[in-house]
Amino acid sequence: MRPTRATSLVSVIAASALLTGCTVANSDSGDAASPDTVRIVLPQEPPTLEPCDVSLTAIGVVTRSNITEPMIERDPTTGDLEPKLATSWERTSDTEWTIRLRDDVTFSDGTPFDAEDAAVSIDRAVNSDLACNVEGYVFGDDDLTVRAVDPTTLTVASPTPDPILPLRLSFIEMVKSEVGSAERTREPIGTGPYRIDSWDYGQRLSLVRNDTYWGAAPEFTRAVYQWRTEGSVRAAMVTNGEADIATGLGPEDGAGDLGVAFPNNETTALRMQATTPPLDDQRVREAINYAINRAGIVKALFRGMGAPAAQLIADGVVGYNDELTPWPYDMEKGKALIDEARADGVPVDTEIRLIGRTGQFPKINETVEVIQNALAGIGLNVKIEMKDTAGTAEFQERPFPNVGPYLLVIQHGNQAGDAAFTMDQYMRSDGFQSSYGTTDFDEGIDEAESLTDEERQTAFADLFAREPEEITQMAYIAHMNGVLAKDPRIDYTPDSATVDEMRLAEMTRSSDATD
Repeated sequence: MRPTRATSLVSVIAASALLTGCTVANSDSGDAASPDTVRIVLPQEPPTLEPCDVSLTAIGVVTRSNITEPMIERDPTTGDLEPKLATSWERTSDTEWTIRLRDDVTFSDGTPFDAEDAAVSIDRAVNSDLACNVEGYVFGDDDLTVRAVDPTTLTVASPTPDPILPLRLSFIEMVKSEVGSAERTREPIGTGPYRIDSWDYGQRLSLVRNDTYWGAAPEFTRAVYQWRTEGSVRAAMVTNGEADIATGLGPEDGAGDLGVAFPNNETTALRMQATTPPLDDQRVREAINYAINRAGIVKALFRGMGAPAAQLIADGVVGYNDELTPWPYDMEKGKALIDEARADGVPVDTEIRLIGRTGQFPKINETVEVIQNALAGIGLNVKIEMKDTAGTAEFQERPFPNVGPYLLVIQHGNQAGDAAFTMDQYMRSDGFQSSYGTTDFDEGIDEAESLTDEERQTAFADLFAREPEEITQMAYIAHMNGVLAKDPRIDYTPDSATVDEMRLAEMTRSSDATD
């Protein structure tokens, strides 16, 4: 067995948040408003640009496919796997895949990219003690055996047969082999169409076009990122001409005709620490589910942009169960369950922390207030705590802090398109972001993951039907829609991956734009 992780993502993010100053190659040239620059305003500053953490939204939206690239990528619309830095991949045994790489790729510093770089990238993301988010999200505790056969060929083997290993590998961004597995890199050198130009921590981040890029040159020579917590401020920056794109908006933020709505594949939910009293009593967890008015939240707070959720994945993901209906809203039933638990000695009056992340989605503050009031209405003592990304990370991933009972607002987007990535992370008894599970349910996940095609779909759909009855770790809230604001001078069509991966190379000048 692999040693216990010595370094947690929490400490890394917390440490990086303390850094100040300006870094890397060149100072900004002052052309942030030029026709060759695309200006993007985000809800929060990336805590790091570490490639092995790109499955975290705040990091992936900047790093993935802009600064660094994967060997294989998934088309978010069709679900098809497509070559990127790899040219082909084939299964050469039950557990091993052989991948062949392009021979014309260099990193942005001119260093050639080869199979040794790919092997190190996989090893540091999956097999190291760096506690990479992509490891927990995509691979769990399974190590891979990776070997560079020659400069353009490598083999990757899993401990057991894995029919979707190429899909898992699509989450790993390539870094230089010199980076190694001993420590993280805050500002990576990648093979992507852009490279880091300057980062004034707390202020702005500038990327500049990588003139050694192996692929087609992107149209914009520079991208400048800023961040503002308030959605209305981000929207106003676009309507006032201070930014070209603003992300993470709500329909009420004032983008007007510049607002673009899109299905973003994200599902919001409450994760309950189901091993801590009083949340270790299933009646309490069921009562919490009865108390949440999902339809009311979607209608009143999200203005109809979304749908009440009955599971943690959205339609279009393998394993989605279209026969499930959201948990019914029934305050009286919730009260009765709490009273029953109290009568049996369950400490239902214990203070429960309700933790949300600032800027996690539009109307997050109002959403947690509605939930707090609802839970108070069934007899629970709930206290709201809003935190930034670093503050919520310690509650989000194992090992969880021993701080008493808490409910965590999560938002999960399965961009890979297969329920394995949700089940492994959120439903296994030892999942990276799971607080509870059972041996029987784990065995069901194992069986589903060994299957393909329709059998795989049916097995995962059955598991999503079982979870509310057997585990009840989650109170699902809503399948979300996204809104961004876009200046008319920019041509860009958001898709279900946009929240986690905004590809600058797909942005062009509108034919109606004037310089």
